[in-house]
Amino acid sequence: MPESRNRSDVADTASIKAANSEAEERLNGRGLNLLINNAGIAFFHTLYTVTAEDMMAVYKTNTVGPVLLTQAFTPLLKKAAKENPNEKMSCSKAAVINISSGAGSIERVPLEYSANALFEYRCSKAALNMITCCVAETFKTDGITAVAIAPGWVQTDMGGPEAPLKTEESVGTMMKVFDTLTEKHNGMFLNRKGQAMPW
Repeated sequence: MPESRNRSDVADTASIKAANSEAEERLNGRGLNLLINNAGIAFFHTLYTVTAEDMMAVYKTNTVGPVLLTQAFTPLLKKAAKENPNEKMSCSKAAVINISSGAGSIERVPLEYSANALFEYRCSKAALNMITCCVAETFKTDGITAVAIAPGWVQTDMGGPEAPLKTEESVGTMMKVFDTLTEKHNGMFLNRKGQAMPW
């Protein structure tokens, strides 16, 4: 499917419906092989400074958004899987990739927690990892793969210019990993090189 020039607000149901309609039009009756949920916002708050409003704002985009997008695109993903009945579980058949973060690793918190705690961001990405596992189990019988991938610290609007990875470097590496995903990766949390991340 050609890349859309429109940015969708993953926290807005009307925007999600519009994105789904555009995808259906571009696919022209075919299914969608790959859905990449790549949306994220972050605040640099600690336990002492975070508010309920901060938590809900970040969860709405980082956690709820991918759920609603996956719901909306489920018929197109299932259609793609049925179009390729002999294809093994992979991105060539049908897959959902949730762009997570190493900051969402519970095991790594003692190693990385700092003054810029990213409190609500870490929690939202840990929740996204759980969502990935649930989606993987839900879609398993449909032949649809679900994987969470941490792209690394990237030079984006959120990552900032001091991040060590350029966007094209992170994306290029992940794209190569997408081509290698199989049934054994279903429900896993990986880094951009395809290596397992600690939960």
